[in-house]
Amino acid sequence: MALDLYEKTNLSTAQFTRIPCGGSNDDDGEGEACPEMAVVGDDVFALRDSKNPEAGTLLFNGAELAALRDGIGSLI
Repeated sequence: MALDLYEKTNLSTAQFTRIPCGGSNDDDGEGEACPEMAVVGDDVFALRDSKNPEAGTLLFNGAELAALRDGIGSLI
């Protein structure tokens, strides 16, 4: 049975760090909309939008995060 990361993870003390990215996707060109990441448990990682953190947070285990990284890398 898979662990439900959203049910078991407390984000109240998460320490998010901005992941450096290039470019800007603002219409006015001010600032970068980069992702932020935090380690929030044993093999649990949180990812959110730095410009809109209230929009929600995605949770991944290590294998899922590696697959995401590999998938994004193949697009670049």
